[in-house]
Amino acid sequence: MKSSPTDGTKASAARIYAHMLGSTDTFAADREAAAMLTSQFPSVRDVCRANRGFLLRTVRTMAEAGIDQFLDIGCGLPVAPNVHEVAREIHPDTRVVYVDLDPTVVAHAQATMDQKGVATIAGDLRDPKTILDDPHVRATLDFSRPIGLITVGVMHFVQEDARPLVACLRDALAPGSYFSMTHACSDTMPEEEAVAGMAVYKQTSNPVNLRTRAEITELFDGFELLTPGIVLVADWRPVAGDIFPERAPECLAGVGRLPTR
Repeated sequence: MKSSPTDGTKASAARIYAHMLGSTDTFAADREAAAMLTSQFPSVRDVCRANRGFLLRTVRTMAEAGIDQFLDIGCGLPVAPNVHEVAREIHPDTRVVYVDLDPTVVAHAQATMDQKGVATIAGDLRDPKTILDDPHVRATLDFSRPIGLITVGVMHFVQEDARPLVACLRDALAPGSYFSMTHACSDTMPEEEAVAGMAVYKQTSNPVNLRTRAEITELFDGFELLTPGIVLVADWRPVAGDIFPERAPECLAGVGRLPTR
């Protein structure tokens, strides 16, 4: 999960994802990689849109449960509505820190989203302690109170064992916090799509690491899973009139709550 060059000569996962969601804030390399992915398996656009729909539903679920501060790691380029916009419909004073490895994402988010109670920082999911210790994170979020931790569409770009990374983040959270995640799953993805997708992403700054359902479930260790558990992204509490109603079998999703200790 290397940082991608700011000149756009190499595609990045964040910008490919944004392109699939309709963003124009991408480079030619991103659009070419997206076209290659789509030619190999046309459902990839649905995967991206389904992930976005899950993100927005989970933010609303957490906000309705009382969460008014969020840490969104691997946030990607801004695509309205964003986390703070959805959460502030319920809690107008919601505070959000967006984190991304891609310098173009960080620069764009800082220019277009940062405001009172909303900050964007450069950060690497593989180094959670540095994210947690960042002064902007500490100034924006109160870790003595529950936080909504979001890692949507990013964990499958971690090549090493992700369990210690999640554990580090989990242990920093107050009881009553939530953890939202989607992850590309080798058990639900057709083999030919898995091979094609991994080949394309290998040429980008962010190669993919598929995990099994069991391995994805392990990442929720210490959290109590909300119903309906770990399911396909579109099956996690679908709602009528969802602006991202697409379905796709490639990713699993879940939300966990940190129990009172």
